[in-house]
Amino acid sequence: MSSVIARPPGPPRRPLVGNLPEFGRDVLGFLSGCATRYGDVVSLRLGAWPTLLVSRADLVEQVLAVRYRGFHKHSFFFRHVTAIFGNGLLTSEGDFWLRQRRLVQPAFHRERVSGYASDMVDLAERHCDAWRDGERRDVHRDMMALTLRIVVRTLFGSDVDERATAEVGRAFDEVVEEIARRFRRPFRIPDSVPTPGNVRYRRGVRRIDRLVYALIDQRRRTREERGDLLSLLLRARDEDGTRMTDRQLRDEVVTLFLAGHETTALALSWAWYLLSRHPEKRAGLERELVEVLADRPPSIADLPRLRYTEAVVNESLRLFPPAYVIGREATEPGDLDGYPVPVGTTVLVAPWILHRDPRHFEAPGEFRPERWLDGLQARLPRGAYLPFGAGPRLCVGQPFALMEASLILASVARRFRVDLDPGRTVTPFPSITLRPAGGVPATVRRWR
Repeated sequence: MSSVIARPPGPPRRPLVGNLPEFGRDVLGFLSGCATRYGDVVSLRLGAWPTLLVSRADLVEQVLAVRYRGFHKHSFFFRHVTAIFGNGLLTSEGDFWLRQRRLVQPAFHRERVSGYASDMVDLAERHCDAWRDGERRDVHRDMMALTLRIVVRTLFGSDVDERATAEVGRAFDEVVEEIARRFRRPFRIPDSVPTPGNVRYRRGVRRIDRLVYALIDQRRRTREERGDLLSLLLRARDEDGTRMTDRQLRDEVVTLFLAGHETTALALSWAWYLLSRHPEKRAGLERELVEVLADRPPSIADLPRLRYTEAVVNESLRLFPPAYVIGREATEPGDLDGYPVPVGTTVLVAPWILHRDPRHFEAPGEFRPERWLDGLQARLPRGAYLPFGAGPRLCVGQPFALMEASLILASVARRFRVDLDPGRTVTPFPSITLRPAGGVPATVRRWR
């Protein structure tokens, strides 16, 4: 172990609240400013929680992969989301997490993921069949609705109607907005306290629960074996032979239900925004789609040739990573770059910062999909690009999400252009994920 220094540099702290007011006011700007001013390891205090911001790829790899057993997910962030995610794959730890991961993994094997492609394209084509040339739409809401339908059909073997989709969308909006407000508080208010925010939060959770429990109940009653994720969860048994309770099922289904559509929807929402702002990049995408697809929908067989399409997805995930901050809590004493990391320390890793590091990305603030066409991903050091996390906790749905994003982008962009209003700027809204504040209102225009 290297020689340990007392404490990393960091911004001044206020009594009791520490750096929480600045953090809550502008998460992205505050963390970026800290990394620029104080370096790769920054000392913070968020309310009562001692915190380190780590912004160097090799140190990130230590936290998320090499020494992951000493850094658990019960960090500052996850204290705020217990009611929505419960003890599902996103939040669980130890042997329970490992058991759940092994259970869910088969649903995302390469062959099974490939089998979802036709449903993804079918639903994407049907979704934009309803678009009209010159129509004003919020394409972020469109992408959320579309990916929700896809995850419900492919992973849970069901369909949801437009009304149910809209209800879940509104419910999740309520949950996301309340969680964003919680980041600004120096202390945690239990969900049971009937503050206006908690009332809205619990109402949103109940709405989501209604749909999820209905899916579980329907499958239990029909006893239909479809070979999908829900079938695997229902069939699972513990070592003592007991099955998962409805609550355990609910936690896993909600985690995959929400995480399974939110990441892709956000990658696409930001892609439409960036393509609209850079018409020359959109022209490059359209040239590839004409060359590869001519006038037909994409299929999984086309993906190896849709390299620029994939590059647009990768670049959108770089500039606007849905998981913009990843939190861990130290469960073993140790050090990072010579600085002590006591037990209980929250460690923040910010893909928002890492993906803009000029040590790894030329002109890091610019939208350049072509940067991914010459093998950049293979050359990047571990910990430099992590839109889906890293190490053993790497998102189990990464192959699903990347395939889905490319297929939807190709399906829609081969027919429509998305044009934001001239001069319109869409700003990030950091909560559970990095959403576009106010959506992505735009005019959709049929171009072929």
